[in-house]
Amino acid sequence: MAVERVLEMDFSTELGRTQRIRVNDAKDPLTGAEVAAAMDSIIAKNIFTGTGGDLNGKQDARIIVTDSSELDLV
Repeated sequence: MAVERVLEMDFSTELGRTQRIRVNDAKDPLTGAEVAAAMDSIIAKNIFTGTGGDLNGKQDARIIVTDSSELDLV
């Protein structure tokens, strides 16, 4: 059995679009305050850019937990 945690962060861009950044293997526990601080840092340092332009605001964030089990194919 494997449990995977993915952090998804949605940012607004200067062209009015939404840009999503996904981080695999998100730590547990992870607080909203920690994620907000990381998002603020990403925006301030302007380290990511896409077709929508520079990131300029926080929209949303979530942690997605997936639990998977291997099946024995006899």
